[in-house]
Amino acid sequence: MLILRLLLILSALSVILAGGMYVFTRNRRYLNLAWQIVRFVVFALLIFAALFVLERYVLIGWRILL
Repeated sequence: MLILRLLLILSALSVILAGGMYVFTRNRRYLNLAWQIVRFVVFALLIFAALFVLERYVLIGWRILL
C-alpha cells in the first residue's frame, strides 16, 4: 500500500510539473508526457484493483471450499 501511495504522489507531481512546463513553454511534448503518465497510472490502478478483488473474493472463497 505504501508503494501505491508513493506511485500516486510521484505521478501527481510529475503531471503537475509537466503541465506547468507546458504552460510556460507551449511545447506539446510536455502535454503528451502528462497524458502518458495519467494513462500509466490508470492502468496500474486497474491492475491493482483487479489483484485486490482477486485476493479479497476469489482466494478467500477458494479457501472456504477447501
